[in-house]
Amino acid sequence: MTILRRSLPGLLLAPLAARAQPAAQSTRLLAPVLKPGDTVGLITPSTYVSDPDRLMLAERTVAHFGFKLKMGRNVRKRTGYLGGSVEERVADLHEMFGDPNVDGIFAIRGGYGAPQLLDSIDYDLIRRNPKVFLGYSDITALHLAIHQKTGLVTFHGPVTLSEFSEYTQEHLRRALTRTEPLGRLTNPPDRNPLRPNHLLRTIRPGQARGPLTGGNLTLVTALMGTPYEIDTRGKILFLEDVGEEPYAIDRMLTQLRLAKKLEQAAGIVFGECSDCAPREFRPGFQSTFSLGEVLDNILGGLKIPVVTGMTIGHTSDQLTLPLGVMASLDADKGALTVEEAAVRAA
Repeated sequence: MTILRRSLPGLLLAPLAARAQPAAQSTRLLAPVLKPGDTVGLITPSTYVSDPDRLMLAERTVAHFGFKLKMGRNVRKRTGYLGGSVEERVADLHEMFGDPNVDGIFAIRGGYGAPQLLDSIDYDLIRRNPKVFLGYSDITALHLAIHQKTGLVTFHGPVTLSEFSEYTQEHLRRALTRTEPLGRLTNPPDRNPLRPNHLLRTIRPGQARGPLTGGNLTLVTALMGTPYEIDTRGKILFLEDVGEEPYAIDRMLTQLRLAKKLEQAAGIVFGECSDCAPREFRPGFQSTFSLGEVLDNILGGLKIPVVTGMTIGHTSDQLTLPLGVMASLDADKGALTVEEAAVRAA
């Protein structure tokens, strides 16, 4: 991401994180499946969206999938770069979970600010009212905290202002509107196999199985040393980011390595990292590694299967992944198979 930058305090907390693992949530909580005509609440828990044209696009997206809309009462608020105060953004989140007429909750966009909400959320309210919760990027903070505190399976997928290719639409529908497991997931077919749009590459071969967890790398590292830090033990860890130079990816992966988060995972999927090359103008260093070299240097030394290039995160073709359900990874074939249902019958 391009918001939380150039700061190392989290790195100093890695030894503490390695000693004090968060308690694992033992109960998996499923939200009811979304059906045509259900109501989806739209919120801005991170950066503001005040442009009426952008808000109309968000409304159009919800209608396209056959859902009714409830707009958060504070959605148009703007406090600096944030979508309102902490109290206003938390109020919208609570109202959507507490309203019996709202069936799902979608973030309009990411940006920055979701971590500010975590110690003000009523997690008992969420546990009593499980609903589909969708978003990615900065929304990673809410995914990790909600799942850890409630066991609710949430969905790492597009925000309502995402690009929504046909591939993205198909996988969103499969994840939110069907009760059967998602099954085998991989990248879309390439029009030109010689020059694929999304290059899948095996860093470490093998197969692994475990619950899915992960999200945006910047947010995962930002929560280290807090009560909401990620628990990777025995899990399939997926990561993605955007707008980071290779040295910054190196720094964040090194933090996770020092905290034992990488070696404790059963397997790792590193998704899209759009615009993660060295900058042409004023790069961080005169001599640098490529992103692929950074991933090989850090992830290649692990003793677990690792694949890179899956369509997760900041990409026009985007998978929707449920956090907390059992999945298996085949790094040799570049495939992730979701084995359990992520929603239940309404």
